[in-house]
Amino acid sequence: MSLLSTLPVTLDGSDVAQKRREIRDYFHNSFDLFELLFTMFTDDTVFYKKSEPTRHPMIFYFGHTATFFINKLILGGVITQRVNPIFESMFAVGVDEMSWDDLNEAHYQWPDVVEVKAYRNTVRHIVDELIMTLPLSLPIAQDDAMWIILMGIEHERIHIETSSVLHRQLPLDDVRPLSEFILSAHRAEAPENAMITIPAARVRLGKDITDRLYGWDNEYGESYVSVDTFEVSQYLVSNGEFMAFVRDGGYENSAYWDDEGKQFLRHGGATHPSFWIQQSDGSYTYRTLCEEIAMPLNWPVEVNALEAMAFCRWKSKREGVPYGLPSEAQWHCMYEDCALSESQDFNESRSNINLAHYASATAVDEFAHGELYDVVGNVWQWTRTPIGAFEGCSVHPIYDDFSTPTFDGRHNLMKGGSFISNGNEIMPHSRYAFRRHFYQHAGFRYVQEEVVESESESIYESDALVSQYCDFHYGESHFGVPNFAQKCAQLSAEYAKETPLKRALDIGCATGRSSFELARYFDEVVGIDFSARFIQVGVTMKEKGAVHFERVQEGTLTSKVSVMLHELGLKEVVGRVSFFQGDACNLKPLFSGYDLIMANNLIDRLYEPRRFLNTIEERLNSGGILVLTSPYTWSEEYTKREFWLGGYVDESGNEVHTLQTLERLLRPHFNLVDTQDVPFVIRETPRKFQHTVAQMSIWKKRS
Repeated sequence: MSLLSTLPVTLDGSDVAQKRREIRDYFHNSFDLFELLFTMFTDDTVFYKKSEPTRHPMIFYFGHTATFFINKLILGGVITQRVNPIFESMFAVGVDEMSWDDLNEAHYQWPDVVEVKAYRNTVRHIVDELIMTLPLSLPIAQDDAMWIILMGIEHERIHIETSSVLHRQLPLDDVRPLSEFILSAHRAEAPENAMITIPAARVRLGKDITDRLYGWDNEYGESYVSVDTFEVSQYLVSNGEFMAFVRDGGYENSAYWDDEGKQFLRHGGATHPSFWIQQSDGSYTYRTLCEEIAMPLNWPVEVNALEAMAFCRWKSKREGVPYGLPSEAQWHCMYEDCALSESQDFNESRSNINLAHYASATAVDEFAHGELYDVVGNVWQWTRTPIGAFEGCSVHPIYDDFSTPTFDGRHNLMKGGSFISNGNEIMPHSRYAFRRHFYQHAGFRYVQEEVVESESESIYESDALVSQYCDFHYGESHFGVPNFAQKCAQLSAEYAKETPLKRALDIGCATGRSSFELARYFDEVVGIDFSARFIQVGVTMKEKGAVHFERVQEGTLTSKVSVMLHELGLKEVVGRVSFFQGDACNLKPLFSGYDLIMANNLIDRLYEPRRFLNTIEERLNSGGILVLTSPYTWSEEYTKREFWLGGYVDESGNEVHTLQTLERLLRPHFNLVDTQDVPFVIRETPRKFQHTVAQMSIWKKRS
């Protein structure tokens, strides 16, 4: 099988040795194909360029996929030794356009390309060895160590596609054609589109946990949707069909754009699709991965969701017939109506997908799927459906922020895959979503029906754990016990009153209340948490001044709760708070120079707490205060027993208590100032509460 068309590995089978070989081949193929993309650069200086202002330089993405393997394997306890802690922090976070991504180039000293290549080779060797030696039973389950390996492989395969988009946005002088990547030669006038009737159906969305193919968390669970008969365009919208919208002033007429679309136009000044290049005579050429060619009018147009929706409004007004983007459920109706099945994904002769034919789009009338064309492949198809979770979906603990940060109403689903989609991406159950102004190798088709465009509304956090923390941080107090986040911030500020009270770090900030509370006293507060699921709540509160969550009442019954920042007396402090995603055991060097560091209920939830404690003094100013709180509920669910700081009997028969270990570890740089108990109450239901007492220990860094 060629480098460019290796197919996903199934989770089942009867021959363990054979499965290891399959996974090994699949792994090396993903590594090779990803690295092949970066040989498109004309020289190493391109690694340090940005193709898009909201992205890192290319060197970040080159290192990112390798560090993902190491970070996830450490988190899962599969390995305990880092390869390069600096790389594994530097390249860890900053892929999506999230407000907690640190894109300040002054914070980075990017390594030489040769160093990153050497790092990738080391990671390749480690993963290869693990594939051949880890315990393995079939079928592979989500709690198996090998699942983490597959996660890393599928993650890299996503970046094969997303990196190719970034490379496509670089200046032509920075890239060169590769012989392995062949462009389609099928270029002609655009065919006239027609409407095809898809009969009514009831479709089941989601897949079972026993599915034989790897899946991301958002794919699991189920939702049944009844879809009425609808009309859909036979072809994807071609460059030729979209040209009429551009020539008719579609980008200049605000009537075709919603508020988000108008903001996109103001910000970027777009007057045509991103991969079109306007010539001096007003005509257009077309940008492929690394070449500029004459406009292929019969290829699908590649636009973002906002442009696709604007086209539909234009077409509706022009023809007096309502048009809009299909829903996720309607795409599945098309898929089933065309008699496509999962086995089709392994028969690439029927679709322009997985680089099996071209490293480009091709004619919209080349690959027929019944009466429709390109239901799968060619370019992704935007839907009008914002991504959300199915009933029964649960996040995977090793990658708990893969999906949930996108459940914000701002990310629309794409379906069908593109010419370069591979791995999990080519499966019908795959669910990938991007912000509506993002560019991918994505286009659209339209449905003829009255589409009710969703209005901006409050998104209620329904993730059970995150909702519980929202309630813990922002909800009412119970049984006369003060709000824990507020109380800890107040006490910390009192202990730090002899410091300058300029900069504070809230590490393990969860949903952010303690960070806002610290900002009552400090000029600048940085909140960091490992989980983007939590960080997103603090960011939402900062940006919108409110959080919305579901509170459990009884069984599956919930009530909706909204909390406003001004109600907590915190509206005036938001400008002093910022949030970042980070690993407390491997923080970036930039997080230093603080007068106070507070870590609430963190140390007994870290995979290796000594790593955090051994470097914490480097982040505090002389005379700075470190505040640790914890109920010391050590559990192997979070921390391997060998890394516990207390709660066990040692080899000599002595009881080991956490505070004793803290004193031993921190004594070289800190004096213990005080300890006190701080109680807190977590509400589970109106009739069930957790009452816990954390020990707060206060440490002052010696001058």
